[in-house]
Amino acid sequence: MGISWGSLKTVAGFFGAIVLTQFGANTSAIAADTVVARLGLFTESISLAELQNAAKTGELPGSLQSYTKGLSEKQRRIFLGALGMNIPMNVVTLDRLINTQIGTTILNDLATALARKDKAGVQALRAGLILGSTAPQGLSILSFIAAYPSKRLEINLPQAFIVAGNLNTAFWRTQQFMLAIAPQLDPKTPQIAFPFDPSQPGSAQVKILNLSLNDQKRDRKIPVDVYWSTAATLNKPVIVFSHGFGSVRTDLRYLAEHLASHGYVVAALEHPGSNEANTNLALQGKTRIVKPQEFLYRPQDISFVLDELEKLNQTANHPLQGKLATTNAMVVGYSFGGGTALALAGAELQLEHLKQRCKKNLTILSLAEGMQCIAEELPENSYQLRDTRIKQAIALNPTTSLIFGETGLTKIQVPTLVLAGSADKTTPALTEQIVGFDKIPSPKWLVGIVGGTHLSVKDPSTTLDQVGQPNTPISGGEVVGEQAADVRKYVKAIALAFAAQMTPEAKNYAVFLTSDYAQFASTPAFPFRLITQIPPDAMAVVKEFVGK
Repeated sequence: MGISWGSLKTVAGFFGAIVLTQFGANTSAIAADTVVARLGLFTESISLAELQNAAKTGELPGSLQSYTKGLSEKQRRIFLGALGMNIPMNVVTLDRLINTQIGTTILNDLATALARKDKAGVQALRAGLILGSTAPQGLSILSFIAAYPSKRLEINLPQAFIVAGNLNTAFWRTQQFMLAIAPQLDPKTPQIAFPFDPSQPGSAQVKILNLSLNDQKRDRKIPVDVYWSTAATLNKPVIVFSHGFGSVRTDLRYLAEHLASHGYVVAALEHPGSNEANTNLALQGKTRIVKPQEFLYRPQDISFVLDELEKLNQTANHPLQGKLATTNAMVVGYSFGGGTALALAGAELQLEHLKQRCKKNLTILSLAEGMQCIAEELPENSYQLRDTRIKQAIALNPTTSLIFGETGLTKIQVPTLVLAGSADKTTPALTEQIVGFDKIPSPKWLVGIVGGTHLSVKDPSTTLDQVGQPNTPISGGEVVGEQAADVRKYVKAIALAFAAQMTPEAKNYAVFLTSDYAQFASTPAFPFRLITQIPPDAMAVVKEFVGK
């Protein structure tokens, strides 16, 4: 049986994925000395010694010459480069990284491509990874094979193609980046005393006012839930929430209630062109899943709601009269809403590169990238949607990679906090948050939830549909509900502290926007990290992975 370049690339990529993923530990005294690729009844074998020699000499093994003579020089370099790639990751680092919830899921996916009679593929992968990481040169494909607890490492080639074909490129690059950057994220013992717990509710009794607003100029009916209390004053900003794609205005209800209990007024609106109701209509064939104009209408929805709230602020005998600081507002956006928040903060939509990128290789895009490609139908190449009443912005798991082009994010003009989850498959952290964060002007904060998935920050009432969802490298495997309680607790703390920076209480809350508090609030399941700048050496790693 001849092995094609596609087969070789799949095998190399498959092992690269294994080596560059965050997993657990085991031990074994047996080690593999042969790699076997199986296709039905046919097999091809190559010894570990031959692979080691190939990595050392840069020459493909003689036993593979009959299969590789058709490869281009570039293809040869890719294959040999994968064999020779080392990751200086020790056992302690690996042990920390397995705290991410996505680890076991990906192990199970990868294990389906291993042919083992004992069905112990997951355990074998763990053993190979942990023992391979103890090699002097660090973890690599070769050290993993050498540590694999079986005399033969046998790959089911058709299944390996399936696993490799399902991979979310941006998500995998994020996992690789997390491993490479891990030594720079080592936690330190907090040196600061924290005066109180900002994740605890305030003393104010929260009320909810339901509004049905109608923007006649754009034919948009916008429902709004206003969370408020009698403690609200003009000293605190109005906070407006923008939900994610296909979601509802209650997707951050727990956060709205928390902020309102501390005296803030929170307006959670629903975007009629990208909410759950619109998605349901699209599934029935009655409308498009998202129209390109939605990228413009969403920020305009926020501006319209601020206009309407100001009218209420000046309405005699209205319960909100004199309580709404609409010219001193903060926006909080999640996912698609995170991009909306950044646009309102001044980020410019720059679509020239997007329109070129979205014409090719769409199969490797993440869900977030695919969603942004809808904007290619917009007629202009740039749009500025800033609302000067927005004085701060929080973007939770935002979409940024394509929609803002090369320099759109540099035009943000207000303090901005960006949150990223390392196990987010929908808006992968590396491409959607980390790269973009480096472009945002200071003051800014980047919060990392190690092990957090895309839906981890959402209100539990909006994630009940995740039960029983299939788990693939593209979607599923969401850490939600009670499992993500630690994430929501931390989000409540930092969102309150960030909002307080617009009040006379700013100094009292500044300590909670530090790396020390992030470490203090961390849990075994979710290590939290907070930085205000990406260090140059870390940015070099970012560029390395993004450039692949």
